[in-house]
This record gives sequence, C-alpha cells and structure tokens, in this order.
Amino acid sequence: MAFACTIIKPHRPLLLVASADLTTKMSLTATQLAALSRLFSSSVFHEMAKRGRSPLFARLLSELGQVGRDIARETVGSTFDAAFTVLRRSGLRDEYVYRAALTHNVLLGRHTLKTASMLTEFRAGACKADLAILNGTASVYEIKSERDSLARLTNQIANYRKVFAKIYVIVGEPHVEEVVRSTDEDIGVMSLVRWDRIRTVREAADRADMVCPVTIFDSLRLDEARTILSDLEVSVPDVPNTLLYGAMRDCFAQLKPAEVHDRMVSTLRRTRSLESLGALIEHLPVSLKPAALSVPVRRGNHQNLINATRASFQEAITWT
Repeated sequence: MAFACTIIKPHRPLLLVASADLTTKMSLTATQLAALSRLFSSSVFHEMAKRGRSPLFARLLSELGQVGRDIARETVGSTFDAAFTVLRRSGLRDEYVYRAALTHNVLLGRHTLKTASMLTEFRAGACKADLAILNGTASVYEIKSERDSLARLTNQIANYRKVFAKIYVIVGEPHVEEVVRSTDEDIGVMSLVRWDRIRTVREAADRADMVCPVTIFDSLRLDEARTILSDLEVSVPDVPNTLLYGAMRDCFAQLKPAEVHDRMVSTLRRTRSLESLGALIEHLPVSLKPAALSVPVRRGNHQNLINATRASFQEAITWT
C-alpha cells in the first residue's frame, strides 16, 4: 500500500524566541508539564480578556518554579512564546500544539479568514469535533497527540461521517502506523513532524454523500437550519414554536445529504466567520493566535487582551 507524503509548510516563518537549547536542557515533572499546558487554557485567556490581567497566569508561573524563571521574558507575550517553545517539543506536545499547527498551516496558510472559517468543539452526533475548517467543503481534524489514547477513535470517526465530508486524524509519529492500519481508506491521516510541519500520510476522500442531514440539523442553531431550508427552497413549517424544532428536523430528514452538507458549509462560513478577529490576531504573539481564533471573546475586551500580552513580566507575576 502506497501513501502520499507531503509536507504542509507555514505561509510565513513562525519563529518563537527562546534561549539557546531551552527545549533540550529543560526537564519537566508531571506537575510542571500540566502547569505549562494550562498557560494556554481558555481560563487564562478569558481572564486576560475580561480583566486585562490573569491571576491564574501568575499562579501557574509560580507552580513552574525554575521552569517559570527560565521561560521569563520582558513581556507577557514573549513569555507565552517561550513557554510554547518548550511545550511544542516532541513528547511534550499537547492538543494546543496540534491546534496551533493546524491554525497556522491550514487556516492561515492555505486559506484566509475571509475565505474560510474554523470551528472548535463542534457537535457531531454523540461527539465534539476537535477542529473543523470550512472552505469549499467541511474538513474535520481529530487530534491524537502523544499523550492521547486511540480507544475512542472508531466511534469518533463514525460520528464525524454524519456531518463532515472529509475526515482527518492528525497524530504524533508513534500513532501513525496504527491509525493507518485501523481506519478506512477514505480517512485522511496526518502526522505532526515538527510543531510547524504537518506530513500528509494519506489524503482524505470527500464524501459529502455520506453525511446525515438530521445529524447536521442537530449540530446547528435554529436560525442556521432555517437558512439552509430557505436556500433549498423548502418552506419552514408554520407551526407553534413548541413544535418548530421537531417539524424542521423532519424536513431535514427528507433532504439529500450532499445538498445539506454544501448549504451547511456556505451558511456556517457566514454565521461562524472569524474575519472580524483579523485585527486582534495581528496584535497578539504567535503562540496565542490559535487561542484567539477558538476562544470566544467579546469585541469590547479585545484591547484588554492586547494590553495584557504587552504587560511586563515583572508586573504579571504580581497579578491578583
């Protein structure tokens, strides 16, 4: 069996500043590794956006001990980048590192915020998709990092088939052979070679004909489902609000899978557009751009977030 091997390269250099040999000299305990990962959590991000500071960021730096002092830089933003330099090391990489690679290489590398949208934790049947990118089609990416088990993968793929035309599993090198062996030929397999290099081991087939219109309906907001019915020239049932959900769901059950899929893509590209975040991510450090595109933040709080990343490290360790 032959597989296509291509390297997806970032659209521009993504250099993160760190001291020489930082990632090779540093040895982390399980507690320190957990604290390092939590620096990039939605909790820290929300605190910075709401308050212009994050007491949790300060506590996590304290928990990191010497590691926190090693990654300290002049500003909060550059400290995040240094922390990411450590986290992206093979063997330590968590889900956020994989999301970052997909964000920079696929969403911002192949596409733009004007032409594509990205969904995270999007409902697909009984599962939630790690990350999906909508352009001309809907592609879902299931992340299996070096820290993850493959136990749930079969069930996840079965659910993703009901919503997305193209399914990819992006894994650490140790998982590649097992994922290729245990998944169908139409499932794409990718490997994170370096944090900013993605190797396509097997390309995904586009199977919009296999989606389930009812499952797609269950994934949408009611206004989005109404738009799809209108685009397909299907009348929205004139029933009381208490019966509307069930009546619209019945309408979706009568539709052709590929047509519903295509209308879902065009609708969600508009309703879940990230174009308005373009100005924000231009002012954030490289390591936080993926968070800005996946963690909802009120527009009125954007400046708080920017100010927090520009704060000095010495100020940040006193945040309460």
